Amino acid sequence: MPRSKSKNKKSKKQAEKETPTLSLKEQLAQKRKAAQGRKELISLLTTVTFISALVGILLFFVGGIKVAVPAVLGILVISLSYKYPRQALYAFIIYVPIGGTVTYYLGNSPILQLAKDAFYVPALIGLWQTCRKQGLPIIIPQGIKIPLYLVLVCSLLTLLFINGGQQFNPPSVGLLEKAPPEIPLGMGILGLKVFLGYVPLIGCAYYLIRDKRDFLLLSRLQITLVLICCVLGFIQYLLLLTGVCQGTRGLEGNALFVTSLEARCYFGGALLYSPEEGVIRLPGTFVAPWQWAWFLISSTFFTFATAFTDPSPIWRLIGLSSLAAVFINAVISGQRIALALVPICFVILLLLTGQLGNLKRFIPIGIGLALLLGIAMVTNPEVVQQRTESFTGRWEASPPQDFIVQQFEDNWKNVDGPLGSGLGRATNSARVMGKTKLVETYYPKVLFEVGILGVLAFLSLVTTLTILGFKTYRSIKNRNFRSYGAALWVFILFISYNTYYYPLDVDPVAVYYWFYAGVLFKLPELEKQDNEDANPQQKNQKKRLKTI
Repeated sequence: MPRSKSKNKKSKKQAEKETPTLSLKEQLAQKRKAAQGRKELISLLTTVTFISALVGILLFFVGGIKVAVPAVLGILVISLSYKYPRQALYAFIIYVPIGGTVTYYLGNSPILQLAKDAFYVPALIGLWQTCRKQGLPIIIPQGIKIPLYLVLVCSLLTLLFINGGQQFNPPSVGLLEKAPPEIPLGMGILGLKVFLGYVPLIGCAYYLIRDKRDFLLLSRLQITLVLICCVLGFIQYLLLLTGVCQGTRGLEGNALFVTSLEARCYFGGALLYSPEEGVIRLPGTFVAPWQWAWFLISSTFFTFATAFTDPSPIWRLIGLSSLAAVFINAVISGQRIALALVPICFVILLLLTGQLGNLKRFIPIGIGLALLLGIAMVTNPEVVQQRTESFTGRWEASPPQDFIVQQFEDNWKNVDGPLGSGLGRATNSARVMGKTKLVETYYPKVLFEVGILGVLAFLSLVTTLTILGFKTYRSIKNRNFRSYGAALWVFILFISYNTYYYPLDVDPVAVYYWFYAGVLFKLPELEKQDNEDANPQQKNQKKRLKTI
């Protein structure tokens, strides 16, 4: 007992040494800074509220409440996001998994489909300006500069010559035919935004994380969002199962096998629920079921990382719970791709991150996960059997490898030339600008839009990113940072060369891929900070971004 008391006294003394007391002058300076910040916030809110209210009143008389409300909210969010980019980026990450639910609760306005960019774009502009002032690079890491510029040049050539040619020299139509109304340049700009618009998130994430505390906040926020969304997804399934929501039951013909927005059940968007026909496709909190599937697949990496690497036992337990919730939703969602890839990704993570040999953490987490999943399987054997039969039946009817090869062959034959058929021509969100083609695999879609030159340039970009990510995580000595970095690198590797469907085109993978690459590249810096805190005399004077 006396020893433990003396240890406590020592630790208290060390803590007091590590947290230096501020002088009266420094305390007053902090108070002045806080008061100045409050004053700026009040002034900004007053000005923006007045302007947005005025614009809202005008739009209300022109287009009604559905136009006025999104416009008012947009002005408020854009202004605050530009002023406070740090908070905007956190809001952006929070909004991504719940955006589909918010969109349909507020009336399904097309403007709301782009609502998350009201957080991202102003924050990016504010961050870019700050980096310019402080002489810091916005492109992180520097090694991706050349391949990124190559992709950008190929894309701009396609936009200029292909989309521009379609705009100013449209193809001729028959004598009695009418040319469809199209805006090819607008389609190209929107296609470019979808293709490369989130690449700057690497730099955003890198500068968002200033220290270990920020890193833990972000990683814990992510698994909290995963757990909340998975709980809502499970509730959605129960509401359909118990008949509170009808789904697509009782419909006739093809309607029994097609997702429908009219069948929406409280959260997310269009769904398909015809259990009597053996087909279920749930959207969770997203607009479409397959987005929910890829959210579950990507969440496997984040929940795995936190379950094995978080320094807090409580948060490791929450990470385990989130991982179990991902597995359960992969089964009940009816998405075959999630049912197949979630366990495969888990096994790959165990092998490539080395956690299989970390018995001290693997055994409790493995037993806990097996227990939770075992209970779920025993209590719902019919659900597991239905999903397994659905997966094997689909695989036998249309093997994925054959589907991918067929997509490559089809688009190789039909692409207009080495610069492609035009940016946005195979992008779903660009269909408001003109006719688009449905291409259900990613690299054939890129081939169709920007041609073989664009595909090779993009492959060079993701390959460089993957190689640099590997070197980065291998350079880390801290066990927890190294394991977390390994999980993120496996995620980047997996998405970089995945061509089944097009997750890099839409939420959430289009965001998570680039954003968490930035987190990975920040980990060596966090390790250095840890070492410097342990040895203050070895601190270096490297520039750091302090203002966001």
